[in-house]
Amino acid sequence: MARREKIEYLIIGNSAGGIGAAEAIRETDKAGTITMISDEPYPAYSRPLISEYLADRRPLERMLFRPPDFYEKSNIRTIFGEKAAQVDFNEHTVKLESGRTLTWQKLLLATGGLPVVPDIEGIRSKEVFTFTRLDDARAIAQFLSQYGRRVRAVVIGGGLIGVSVTEALVKRGVEVTVVEMKERILNTILDEQASALEEKALMQAGVEIVTGHTVGRIGSDSPHEPVIVSLDDGRLIPCEVVIAAIGVQPRMELVADSKIKTNRGIVVDRHMATSRPDVYACGDAAEAYDFVSGENRLTPVWPNAFLGGRTAGFNMADLATEYRGGTAMNSLKYFGVNIVSAGMVAPPDDSYETVSEKHGDIYRKVVLKEGRIAGMVFSGDIEKSGIVYNLMKDGVDVGSFKEVLVADDFGLASLPQEIWRARLAIPPSALTLSPVPAKQPEEVLAGE
Repeated sequence: MARREKIEYLIIGNSAGGIGAAEAIRETDKAGTITMISDEPYPAYSRPLISEYLADRRPLERMLFRPPDFYEKSNIRTIFGEKAAQVDFNEHTVKLESGRTLTWQKLLLATGGLPVVPDIEGIRSKEVFTFTRLDDARAIAQFLSQYGRRVRAVVIGGGLIGVSVTEALVKRGVEVTVVEMKERILNTILDEQASALEEKALMQAGVEIVTGHTVGRIGSDSPHEPVIVSLDDGRLIPCEVVIAAIGVQPRMELVADSKIKTNRGIVVDRHMATSRPDVYACGDAAEAYDFVSGENRLTPVWPNAFLGGRTAGFNMADLATEYRGGTAMNSLKYFGVNIVSAGMVAPPDDSYETVSEKHGDIYRKVVLKEGRIAGMVFSGDIEKSGIVYNLMKDGVDVGSFKEVLVADDFGLASLPQEIWRARLAIPPSALTLSPVPAKQPEEVLAGE
């Protein structure tokens, strides 16, 4: 009979959500046994940095977001490089691919996402890669190393992953064509104006962008000939490597047929608990509360995964904690363009209003619903975006001063005193004695 090991807290996943949960558990329960399972063999690393690994071979040590001895010092047992194959939620067991069985009392599913692989003829060819993990970046780098000549790449998908890998490839001297089925790149996280600014930067770097078309076939006539990417309009693009960067989907195979409530992801409540007792979920795999929409949504970004993980960890350790909610949120700098976006960037109907300002490559836009911020896009000059984000997160009614939010001279001092005074805990009398320098409150609020 297979040996069973009893664990108080079992975490499947070793990225932002899993780490956040483990730390929260340890803050509350110093002695309870914690085990983390990951099918990757590495300590927790920052996934956004895989593009820098591909671009300049950034070593793993410089990608870690916790020290190498984090697990040992936190008394966390790790099972890395091995996949959790099956969960029995009735028996509270997890079976690993090796056949070993673990028994748990509380379980966190921080399983993350899987790359979306489109149903395209030839998509499984050896010249085609995805780009969501360190091993993907390593495989692409190794593949490119065999070429001592001009290398051409086709990136399928013009979203965040696509633009990220495109920049890394360009830095390696690769000629890149991006194929995006929608009419513009980064269409899910940026509005038209911000997308246009990013597209301009890509084109100036020599990237060819094809929008409004899809890839129909990937193939080569012989091993010594280039790969041919065929588009839906009959266009043929020769290349040596193809990156499928369509996006990610929640990794939910462990809850299949489990009766745990799912929608697009694993549905959780404000405690990050699933519909099954003693089972929690967070991160890319979970549908959690979005404070902008007021509903559960997938928001696969690192800060939400980490905070959701911490909330789950506290509740697993019996410290009742409510998740305040997250929302879509991105801060990027690709091809030299600084952009921050959050919430709803494209209003769906006339019940929303927008205020915006654009001159040159500087663009600011705030979306409002009944006087409260529902979304924002800042490009070029993002210094004050943290203030606007916190006003959105706190649900502040900005209707009476909405125009100043996108002004060139906007700062914390532009807001009504009662708003920023409460955030800085400054008594009213202090305001008459010594004025607060404008820079100080901006840094405090943006750093919350």
